[in-house]
Amino acid sequence: MNRINVKMKFMHPVWDEHELAYATGHSAGLDLRACIDQDFVEIAPGQKHAFPAGVAIEVLEPSIAGYVFSRSGLGTKDGLTVSQGVGVIDPDYRGEIKVSLLNTSDKVRRIARGQRIAQLVFMPVFQAEILKVEELGGTDRGAGGFGSTGKL
Repeated sequence: MNRINVKMKFMHPVWDEHELAYATGHSAGLDLRACIDQDFVEIAPGQKHAFPAGVAIEVLEPSIAGYVFSRSGLGTKDGLTVSQGVGVIDPDYRGEIKVSLLNTSDKVRRIARGQRIAQLVFMPVFQAEILKVEELGGTDRGAGGFGSTGKL
């Protein structure tokens, strides 16, 4: 597994009680926790809540960004997913990471202080060199989208 150096600033007492670590030797993401001062927060069906993760990062590789993904169990079992799909932590961002969870279930869901709520994954970033053109190259697909290639 490839490794990069990341400086991490812990900003909430939740991290005094829990270690930020990979769950297994082959885990892709670090589990982020709900760094709230109260015992829990309830999220009604269809509502969202932004949780502070109690950490700020400095990725020491400018071509790597952090990405906040839903935890599969929380999404599948409880219907709680990262509200914007995936959160992007730019390499030059130094503020506290926040995780916005959306309740897609039909029940009120409760997030406890210190609960694992999302995962932070580091991946390469490419900035595009924009080449303004009048026409794009042709393909078999062309401009077809939204299921144009079939379902099976």
